[in-house]
Amino acid sequence: MENLKTLRSLGRSTLLVTPIGLGCWQFSRQNNMIGKFWPPLKDDMINKVIALSLEGGINWFDTAEIYGNGASERALSVALKSAGKKPGEILVATKWWPMLRFASNLTKSIDERIKALDPYPIDLYQVHQPYGFSNEKSEMAAMSVLVDRKLIKNVGVSNFSAEKMKNASEALEKKGIPLVSNQVLYNLLNRRIETNGVLETAKKTGISIIAYSPLAQGLVTGKFHDNPELIKYSGVRKYSNGFKPSGLEKSLPVVKLVKELAAKYNVTPSQIALNWLVNYHGDTVVAIPGATKEIHVTENTGTMKFRLSDDDMEKLDRVSAIFK
Repeated sequence: MENLKTLRSLGRSTLLVTPIGLGCWQFSRQNNMIGKFWPPLKDDMINKVIALSLEGGINWFDTAEIYGNGASERALSVALKSAGKKPGEILVATKWWPMLRFASNLTKSIDERIKALDPYPIDLYQVHQPYGFSNEKSEMAAMSVLVDRKLIKNVGVSNFSAEKMKNASEALEKKGIPLVSNQVLYNLLNRRIETNGVLETAKKTGISIIAYSPLAQGLVTGKFHDNPELIKYSGVRKYSNGFKPSGLEKSLPVVKLVKELAAKYNVTPSQIALNWLVNYHGDTVVAIPGATKEIHVTENTGTMKFRLSDDDMEKLDRVSAIFK
């Protein structure tokens, strides 16, 4: 397959990223409740996942403070050093956890984030959720201070509604700083950002969408449709509606087409789903699938080696429109 990997500008920043990055939630080491979503990964596997991602062309990694109380950030730093990467050779995004905190905590806790990721700078710092003791305008004011002090390079948000994203963007613009991105749930089986104003607002204001859970926790690949027995081993995800019999039935037409296209392009179902996600809306959407095995990394990076035809992307759009 021809290598079609091209770098994209993240929002209106100078950051140039690959369409596929690596989500690093799975490096949490089960350190807190959020971290327990994933089974523990051994150091050698974490290092291997990072090394293979780099070899496959991925140039950016997304982590967060809440992922194991910094465990994921520290593991990412160790793995990047193990792979021989120097500061500035790759891009790192992390996130501040706002719940039960005021915006002033952004400046108070930044040293912890810098220490956890040392020696790699924070290229993108995101507010993880819109639920804190301060509003988005106060948070963006604090973020602008961090940019001015050169402690972070760019500002993003996560899980923000269209209105809150617009408010955050306008607050930053007054400081001469662009809001770079909004990291949200987006995949073929959850297309709500297309109808709730988030995607439309992002396109109008030049904000990138960073899609997390781009494979709908594995549902879109069809593995749970083929073998429903796997659901009982899938942790907390098994309680979501998509994993119930009615949910599996609803998503089956999408899964069938994804599999048909995988056979047509001689790729995997996950690569079809990811390829649609990062190409259907031009350069607006980038994705951060995770990886706990070598095969996951191979599939992630292989997504950047081909491109679905416009006709096939339209077919996927039509069959998955029910999830808008």
